[in-house]
Amino acid sequence: MAPNSTFITLLSPAELSYLHSSLSLNPPIRPDARTPTQFRPLIAESDILPGTNGSARICFADGTEAVVGVKAEVEKSSLRPRGEHNSNLGTGGAVDEDASDDENGAMKDQSTRRGENAWVEMAIEIPGFRDDDGMPVFLAAMLNEALLASGDLPQRLWINRRWHWKLYIDILLLSPPLSYPLPLLSLTTHLALLSTRLPRLKSELDEDPLFDDDWDASIYLYPRTQLPMNKNYERPPVTLLVMAVGSNIIFDPSKEELAVAEVALAVSIGESPSRSKTAQRNFRLLAIRTIDPPSRLTPPGVPNTLNTAAGGTAPASSQDAIVQSERGATQGVWTPPRGGVKRGLIAKMIALVLKEGGVGQEVLDGLKGVDVG
Repeated sequence: MAPNSTFITLLSPAELSYLHSSLSLNPPIRPDARTPTQFRPLIAESDILPGTNGSARICFADGTEAVVGVKAEVEKSSLRPRGEHNSNLGTGGAVDEDASDDENGAMKDQSTRRGENAWVEMAIEIPGFRDDDGMPVFLAAMLNEALLASGDLPQRLWINRRWHWKLYIDILLLSPPLSYPLPLLSLTTHLALLSTRLPRLKSELDEDPLFDDDWDASIYLYPRTQLPMNKNYERPPVTLLVMAVGSNIIFDPSKEELAVAEVALAVSIGESPSRSKTAQRNFRLLAIRTIDPPSRLTPPGVPNTLNTAAGGTAPASSQDAIVQSERGATQGVWTPPRGGVKRGLIAKMIALVLKEGGVGQEVLDGLKGVDVG
């Protein structure tokens, strides 16, 4: 996505060069003194909005705040051919005429449920942007892509062959974005879905759904209990923002750091409970998107050899200026990044997120500490 003017930092070429040099050191020196994998401090809470099935709020230390509300409604499913429901199938996949619909419905389990991506609808509101502007639409597409990539969420919305839950996820950025808001919106959506509860179903098979009126008996959309041998339960995905300067990889970059980024990635990961008795965590890469960093739109610096104020010689024509700029970067002079990125660097960025004890596990374990429900 092309960066919006909102995220362009008004730094001079000298300041950009200094910041780029600091982030290129080993280890990199960040403006707020964080380590390369350290996230900004945040305040998080859930179940804050009345009248919703789930909600959450997260506020970063810089004042950027987001609220997410999740609302579920019962909706009638569109009719499909009988074969697509995996029902009434006898030996070898043929239709079993002797089996009743109720008998076949009773044999249906979680593995045969099929959901549709249309059962999840997401909307994002950002101050100063219209709903159809590029920024809200692109952010909603990235978050929605991560939620639907595994196919797990639509299956959780399945009631029976005739009815399903329709999930509406409304995301509101309360303050103007002081940095790229993708990580903030993703973490808030993660907590809101964790706190989402649905009424307990009392009807059976393909009857019209009848629910328990007791909200204390409601069921979490993402239940906390899974296999007894494993302490980890399946949770919604999270999307992390990763950037690189030289060979240094930096997580959760600030607005100033993105102004000198050579590459920026949005990496979406999820975790499923392990079926083995080992303590190995099961992390999956769900989606990856490249973010066009605003550093490409920053003004280049002028070396002293071309600066008349410093005793240099200015180019005689615009063509000479282009030739001078194509000769290569001058040490200590800011040059906006151009071109692509090596595959090895992208693979290294993804590995830091997915590996055991990596950044992805650290973020998910940190979100576990938020009291949900």
